[in-house]
Amino acid sequence: MSLLMLLGVSLVSALALAFVGDRKRAAEINILGSAATFAASVFLAVRVYQHGPIVAGNNFFFVDALNVYLAVVTAFVSMTTAVFSRRYMRHERENGRVGRAGMRFYHAMFQLFIFAMLLALLTNNVGVLWISMELATLSTVLLVSLYRTPSAVEAAWKYFILCGVGIAQALFGTVLLYFAAERVFGEGSAGLLWTNLSQSVGSLEPTVLTLAFVFFMVGYGTKVGLVPLHNWLPDAHSEGPTPISAVLSGLLLNVALYALLRCKVLVDGATGSHRAGHIMMAFGLVSILVSAFSLLRQKDIKRMFAYSSIEHMGIATFAFGLGGPVATFGGLLHMLVHSLTKSSIFFTAGHASQMHDTQEMSGIRGLIRGNPLAGWGLMLGCIAIAGMPPFGVFTSEFLILTALIKNAPLLTPVFLLGIGVAFAALFGKVMPMAFGPAPENQRRLKLSHFPVIAHMALVLVIGLYLPGFLSAWFHMAVELLK
Repeated sequence: MSLLMLLGVSLVSALALAFVGDRKRAAEINILGSAATFAASVFLAVRVYQHGPIVAGNNFFFVDALNVYLAVVTAFVSMTTAVFSRRYMRHERENGRVGRAGMRFYHAMFQLFIFAMLLALLTNNVGVLWISMELATLSTVLLVSLYRTPSAVEAAWKYFILCGVGIAQALFGTVLLYFAAERVFGEGSAGLLWTNLSQSVGSLEPTVLTLAFVFFMVGYGTKVGLVPLHNWLPDAHSEGPTPISAVLSGLLLNVALYALLRCKVLVDGATGSHRAGHIMMAFGLVSILVSAFSLLRQKDIKRMFAYSSIEHMGIATFAFGLGGPVATFGGLLHMLVHSLTKSSIFFTAGHASQMHDTQEMSGIRGLIRGNPLAGWGLMLGCIAIAGMPPFGVFTSEFLILTALIKNAPLLTPVFLLGIGVAFAALFGKVMPMAFGPAPENQRRLKLSHFPVIAHMALVLVIGLYLPGFLSAWFHMAVELLK
């Protein structure tokens, strides 16, 4: 029942909001739908934690410690983003950036996007996973172009073309995976089920599976935003509404990386080697370096944090490619803390842009004096995402670095160079925005306190003390990724 609620609430909410449109309570319906989805995800997670993996819907759905953890993160961040978007989008509506049709479209597509991501996480079918990722792409393409400005339409078009090409590569990888599985399971959908594939991984053709992973890496790696497949991501973040930037960076990238992890497990089991891991390490390390140096050149606040997302997804991809219990644990933890921290940063960046009526960092000054929540939220978010203690990002990066020094010491200086450059770039850009005198044209706005405070409090708690149930949860997920 909780599984049906988890998927059904967001889909029903999307249909309801399509009819409600721009009426007064549309934002509240969006929040209630997201809150109900989060409650359902918690119930489902407790059930999996207590009783183990679940197969339901005639093998159509499969839930274990790995995907239910990401489902809870997805539901929670979508709920807090819905709370944030209530005031943010109301301000955009009042200033004429979005009309009545745009508001109807925004709320309905927001819930459809959440439904697509949850379906991608919980399905047991590799083909349905691909369809869900395509649905998530189409819904967010439309949201990125919400403002209908030439630059927004251009960003949406670039997003559609690049991710469309990428998802086509993932489709070819799916075809190759089915080709390898058909020899074992025969014709039909049995050869597309994760549960069947994982149980018979030793019988799959290793050469075909390795080739399939290359296509998966290019296809789903485009959605993760890995270099050199990342060009859509900065434009989409800078031109779309800030709530969409938050869920793109905090959620969609995780879902695409989840698809890669499932495929990596199959390739490792079939080949008995670390080929897939080496490919992920290469993509991850290049992403860290390119994004870190790209941060130095940014002038748009949302574009800068988009490159930061590329860096951190590179860190997570590198960790999973490195493999081993410590690195994998660190990668899972990094996905969590990055989602919470980066979405919080986009919340404050969105408020800062509205206060100064610009996204150019040169025009944003004196945030702490003008609005302490926006100023300190941005400053603490920057401290956290840069990997400073005592926040959770420091813990995850320390675990990954520890495993790296032990297993691949020659790559350690390159890894540290990327992290160090990103650290310097972020602080060099954020400090002038947070401190100093507030400009005369700075607006006084009512900001959404709960999402920023909740996210940063969780990241701080995780950095200081990882609860026992969460640690056990991650250990169960690590076992699945061996």
